[in-house]
Amino acid sequence: MPSMLDAVVVGAGPNGLTAAVELARRGFSVAVFEAKDTIGGGARTEELTLPGFRHDPCSAAHPLGINSPAFRALPLERYGLEWVHAELPMAHPFPDGSAAVLSRSVAETAASFGPRDAGTYRRLVEPLLPHWDTLVRDFMSLPLSALPRDPVTLARFGLVGLPPSTLLTRRFRDEKAPALIAGLVAHVIAPLGGFATSAIGLVFALAAHARGWPIARGGSQSVSDALAAYLKDLGGAIHTDYEVKRLDDLPPARAYVFDTSPAALARIAGLGRYYDRFRYGSSVFKVDYALDGPVPWTAKEARAAGTVQVGPYRGDIDKALRAASREGRAPDEPFLITVQPSLFDPTRAPAGKHTFWAYGHVPSGWDGDLTDAIERQLERFAPGFRDLVLARATAGPRELAARNANYVGGDIAAGAASGLQLLLRPKLSLSPYTTPHPAVFICSSASPPGPGVHGMSGHNAAKAVWKRLRAAS
Repeated sequence: MPSMLDAVVVGAGPNGLTAAVELARRGFSVAVFEAKDTIGGGARTEELTLPGFRHDPCSAAHPLGINSPAFRALPLERYGLEWVHAELPMAHPFPDGSAAVLSRSVAETAASFGPRDAGTYRRLVEPLLPHWDTLVRDFMSLPLSALPRDPVTLARFGLVGLPPSTLLTRRFRDEKAPALIAGLVAHVIAPLGGFATSAIGLVFALAAHARGWPIARGGSQSVSDALAAYLKDLGGAIHTDYEVKRLDDLPPARAYVFDTSPAALARIAGLGRYYDRFRYGSSVFKVDYALDGPVPWTAKEARAAGTVQVGPYRGDIDKALRAASREGRAPDEPFLITVQPSLFDPTRAPAGKHTFWAYGHVPSGWDGDLTDAIERQLERFAPGFRDLVLARATAGPRELAARNANYVGGDIAAGAASGLQLLLRPKLSLSPYTTPHPAVFICSSASPPGPGVHGMSGHNAAKAVWKRLRAAS
């Protein structure tokens, strides 16, 4: 290791690894330090239940990963990353055995909403879809400080996306489209009536139409491993099992880049109360299952989907989110996000067996057990589910925070994705990746564009770092 590194990255999650890669690609000397004994952050894969059953403890489906401008610019496929697609990106079943779907096809998606709403949906997304690559780059790049590449499309998107999703769903006459869109918003644990929640629903829908909602073959660890392998080929170093408590624990460097929570950064870098106004959000209770067969969904569409939302209706989803985020209690009937990777990736489980996970929303720091409520919901839409369970691994807020220190109180979005903090995080600033310390930067999903395995927070932070380093040269 050189006596003075150009950059040290703290945290080997997707954003920290992406920041390190972007700096190393530009000729800077980089080393990454990770507190855990393995890399990955929110993109890990472990045998949580039984031998041979490979589970993703956090993120499993990657609509933002395959669409990420950062990842698409890197040769990650050369380092083992392979995207696997289900027949349907997502399904949203209803009690009568029918389902709305989010398909690669706009027409198929629209048709699943029924004849009264099909045209409304097509008119909503079809004008934006041809501009998706430019739109997603503008949407996920530096906030306010970079000129948009397509300001007309971005403005059109903003007119629809900035209002609450409750206004967007009023365009529809029946129940299926509002339910599916409400479920999309709930992926970032945002109350449905919040600022810019329409944008969340639209981004997830457009991502599916553009490139799908894939999983990574072998598990989400493949994303992290590909980034790490590329970094090592570029000359970067990764040190695991290395907990950082203060800057003096790290080697001398011209820049320190933190893929951590704002609270941890402030503590380590001595920034005092700089991030005290940053708000952390609600948590989830997650159950990973080893199953003796595929989930017996009543709706046939759910049997062909990588992700299945279990609501069922907009009012039910809103009620569950309000219970967790505003009433401080676990919902009696949780809204569930579920993923069934082994249906499409046989490397995840022994032959004839399956992996599956589901989570429902709970208050920050909640210490109860939501397993029974989750399984009652699953039985409504997949009768006989419990009979297939070979083993389960549960994780509430405390376990999630113990696995990943960025999930303060179990907040897997690394900060409340509501209000202005949805777009302007971790502080109201034109340069959100910089700090009062001229050599310290933040690159975690607590910074724009926020949660998801997409690496764009790391990519954007790396830009701020290399501009500072070059200016100082």
